[in-house]
Amino acid sequence: MKCSFITLCAEGAALIPRLREEFPGIDCHVHEAVPAVPECRAFARIADRTRELFSARQALIYAAPCGVVVRAIAPLLVSKLSDPAVAVMDVRARWAVSLLSGHEGGANQLALRLANLFDAEPVVTTTTEALKDLVVGLGCRRGATCQQITAAIEAALASLGLPLGRVRLLASAEIKRDEAGLLEAAAQLNIPLRLLSIEQLKRSPYLTTHSDFVNQKIGVPAVAEPAAYLAGRRTTLLLPKTIHHSVTVAIAQESCAWLA
Repeated sequence: MKCSFITLCAEGAALIPRLREEFPGIDCHVHEAVPAVPECRAFARIADRTRELFSARQALIYAAPCGVVVRAIAPLLVSKLSDPAVAVMDVRARWAVSLLSGHEGGANQLALRLANLFDAEPVVTTTTEALKDLVVGLGCRRGATCQQITAAIEAALASLGLPLGRVRLLASAEIKRDEAGLLEAAAQLNIPLRLLSIEQLKRSPYLTTHSDFVNQKIGVPAVAEPAAYLAGRRTTLLLPKTIHHSVTVAIAQESCAWLA
């Protein structure tokens, strides 16, 4: 994927080393007012640099105010079928916003990758995603297969009479970033995987069960329940930790009281 990163300040430039780890080959662009950054191109106006990159890249990542980015890309928009994915972070990497070409261009997934990378909050406003209201928290032993994980998810949902189509996110701990079975399950089910830091899970007030084994292994008393709670918003636990062979599943539901 041809991808560019654009930022206006030194704080944004500090994100570059981690971005290069996640996006090999990414080209980086930093405003000329910032002291020279190795292997980055300087620019004077963000609108001009955006115009240069827009049709030549599949994805653009900005660390800049959303308003600035909107003004830069607005004159260049053609179609959701051809425009690149655009994601925007604040310079402290607290938020990762899917701004343009969410589904077709992959900006929703791009925002989630950035959120997982920087322990940020992904912001996805696509209606089809917003209507989904379930978060499935997952813990698994090393080497759990895709088939085991998908079977556990399906069994947990079936126990509540809930369809897979209502699941907005799968959620787990960041140490599962390279867990092949988990990644394959998310891809097979076509559901985004949200990874939460160990520090977030440690601080979570949402916990009904405790596992000494998990605590010894990764330093937190549980994964599935707090992950399900924390990955969503205004969540209520529907299914406490349930073990299916080597996979632990918990299900939370997001609420919108004003729609009730």
